[in-house]
Amino acid sequence: MTERVLAPMLSWQEFLDAARAPESIPDGEGRHGTAEWAGATWEEALRLAVDGWHLPLQEQRITVGALRERAGLGSPVMSLEPVWDVTGSEVDIGAYLAGEPECMVDSVPRQVSRRGKVVAFLIPAAYSHETPHGSVRNRGLALAALCAALIEAGHGVEIWSGFTARAGEDEVYSGVARVITPGEPLDVGRLIFAVAHPAMLRRLWLAVWDGQDAATAAAFKAASYGRPPYTCRPGDLPGEVRDPYVFPYLDPGELQWGDLDTALSWCRAMFAELGLIRGRGSR
Repeated sequence: MTERVLAPMLSWQEFLDAARAPESIPDGEGRHGTAEWAGATWEEALRLAVDGWHLPLQEQRITVGALRERAGLGSPVMSLEPVWDVTGSEVDIGAYLAGEPECMVDSVPRQVSRRGKVVAFLIPAAYSHETPHGSVRNRGLALAALCAALIEAGHGVEIWSGFTARAGEDEVYSGVARVITPGEPLDVGRLIFAVAHPAMLRRLWLAVWDGQDAATAAAFKAASYGRPPYTCRPGDLPGEVRDPYVFPYLDPGELQWGDLDTALSWCRAMFAELGLIRGRGSR
């Protein structure tokens, strides 16, 4: 089997630079495919990749927090923490007798810190050309909500987009790009674009392949940019990424992506099975 493997793109900027690289073929789908199929023009896709895609939340008048609630996930745990000042609701007798001016105490709610491990996800970006935009969006919004819930629970989250496709008799084309780096603030708009917008695949990932050497780009386009299975593997990631969770690729025949609530329920059940969140009703 012949494998054409791209060097890992270790940051979102590196991925965007690869997508913007000059194309080596004149008619690649990344820049020249129809906007109806890709979900956006080439220029719109680049803008969304930089600014984030917030429209799905605005259209449904919903927040990521509300999505977490619909998925059956609780809010972060809060505790009351004493704070001393010159004013407050109670007197600290010991501090008062010692002559301390800050002898008044208030109880201030604080989020409990539950520092956890870094959880790495590899999300296949490739899917059939027949996959409807709604399925892509529902799956992506569900994944974004649950990743945000993990961060609220104290985990670090590292999110990778993976491209794997078969072509010809025995060829595999693959590459990975890091979307969210552990420790950085969660850019919800970027995450939603990367996992929920069809232009992530049909504009940016295809443009990455259109920018490879001319022989590779032409051969892959001639093969219609590959066929299933689009399965990614843990070994696709750099060796320092430990124990990643690899999602199944998006199959248009699967019914759980038909509406948002069903997608949320399916993803919540999978996260619970993996031990990343508590199942509904557990304590």
